[in-house]
Amino acid sequence: MKTGIIGFSQVGKTTLFKILTHAQVETSKFSGGRAEAHLGIATVADSRLEKLSQKYQPKRTIFATVEYVDVAGIVKGDQKKEKEAAFLVDLRNVEALLHVVRAFEDPGIPFSEGSIDPKRDIENLELELVLADLGIVEKRCERLEKDLKKIKNPELEREQDLLRRCKATLEAGTPLRQLEFPAEEKKRLRGFMFLSAKPILHCINLGDSDSSSIDAAPSRFGLETIAHQPNTTVTAVCGKIESELIELPPEDQQVFLADFGLKESGLERIIHATYRLLDLISFFTVGEDECRAWTIPRNSTALEAAGVIHSDIQKNFIRAEVVSYEDLLACGSLPAAREKGLLRLEGKEHVVLDGDIVHFRHSG
Repeated sequence: MKTGIIGFSQVGKTTLFKILTHAQVETSKFSGGRAEAHLGIATVADSRLEKLSQKYQPKRTIFATVEYVDVAGIVKGDQKKEKEAAFLVDLRNVEALLHVVRAFEDPGIPFSEGSIDPKRDIENLELELVLADLGIVEKRCERLEKDLKKIKNPELEREQDLLRRCKATLEAGTPLRQLEFPAEEKKRLRGFMFLSAKPILHCINLGDSDSSSIDAAPSRFGLETIAHQPNTTVTAVCGKIESELIELPPEDQQVFLADFGLKESGLERIIHATYRLLDLISFFTVGEDECRAWTIPRNSTALEAAGVIHSDIQKNFIRAEVVSYEDLLACGSLPAAREKGLLRLEGKEHVVLDGDIVHFRHSG
């Protein structure tokens, strides 16, 4: 899973990237702008996998991961330039967007918009994405019109009709993620990689003094309506506190969080919010060699889950042995779960649930 971190200047975007990925990148030089993107990997902590690893003592334990791309800061009007802005290019291949919104006071860091107003900044960011997509739609519509004057083509006509609907939505200032498309149209639109169609998590970057009321941030800044828009969610972190947290040894981190009234780290908060936004779950494979977490969309079949591990397993799928995490722990072992009828043999269409332990039987 790949997520693009975006935001205007001086919002703490790259600091959040460091918090998520523990990457060693310099932040003090970014105020003047930069063209390159930073890439990093965040580990998805999962206490269930930790317990499974303690039980099996495997040679290696592999947690699920999220790849983050920290792109150049957005400058209003970038999408109007003849050459597409660097931040747009870097974002085309991500599956979701993490928008960092400033809500902290710091006299040493000027505001790009002059004041704290997360709702305004979210609306401005969405406008940049909408305008970027509108430019692509207009160019493609011009090309389609020329082609259809030369020859009638049902496929191109369907594409033209779809893009005209997208154009009307974008001209109204509405992101494409708020529209519902049939599967066929989704497939047709996928090649355009529209930015405003990508699911988005708005992350409010609060000051230290707001840590005890972090859950109230969406209502405090009037973001309830935005938080309930399709394929959109809102969360909050205290970036400065989190940047200090990652410098501490693991045994001291929970005490540090508790001192600020926080129940989980910013990393956990953001990843949990991202999983909810994308409707993702985890299943596990276990054994003496490896215990591993795998990420799949909710309601994925056993055949689809097999494909996440390896295409050959999917191609040569026979059956899936499935037991829930809770049942495995209660029984103590896979053979014991089998004896009690809790380890089930399932076919291709079986829907894998969050926390399932799955062993795939396959030929070849």
